[in-house]
Amino acid sequence: MTRAFILAAGRGERMRPLSDRMPKPLIEVGGRALIEHHLFGLHAAGVRDVVINQGWLGAQLRDRLGDGQRYGLHIAWSDEGWPALETGGALRRARPLLGDAPFVLVNGDVYTDLDWAALLARAANWDDAQRAHLVLVDNPEHHPRGDFSIADGRVVEPAGEQRLTFSGISVIDPRLLDGTAESAFPIAPLLRAAAREGRVSASHHHGLWSDVGTPERLTALRARLQSTASVPKA
Repeated sequence: MTRAFILAAGRGERMRPLSDRMPKPLIEVGGRALIEHHLFGLHAAGVRDVVINQGWLGAQLRDRLGDGQRYGLHIAWSDEGWPALETGGALRRARPLLGDAPFVLVNGDVYTDLDWAALLARAANWDDAQRAHLVLVDNPEHHPRGDFSIADGRVVEPAGEQRLTFSGISVIDPRLLDGTAESAFPIAPLLRAAAREGRVSASHHHGLWSDVGTPERLTALRARLQSTASVPKA
């Protein structure tokens, strides 16, 4: 698996006024734009082709990232115009660019120290019946109830009392989109339907992860990274 899709078309309402003048994935953290951390990490793990959807202020993204050459990647752009098409609609629009093999799907506005190579390795022996693998994290303060329950490495649907939060990082089989029409729709109902059939696996990431959705979370993440960088290495 050498292809990834990065979701980057959203408006970022809760990040205003910063997102009034730039798309959220271009906000800088740790010396790079959020989306650039993904690009460098994915390249290091072996990904070579990346599809990015563009919507809100999408021209800024395209001007910054170009064709991906500086990251060792080939970037294909899926232009949704505005308003954007939500997660499921974005995938449906970009389906011709994604091919038939499972691909990494990641939100462009999250920050993580996830081992991308391990995620790709998990998909190397993809079960033909499987439709998705989700990376889950501990529930953050702003989302205490979580999203999904897991048992023995599989997503349990309906979810139980003990839930984890979907990180916005997954591996998707394009067949998950079979039967959908090109329109704006979320991907969550498709994932839950596949989980009811036992077709969705999951892993629990215990490392660093942040949904950079508000100015307060952005400030907290920058402070955390600054603190980590200032600690002398043994």
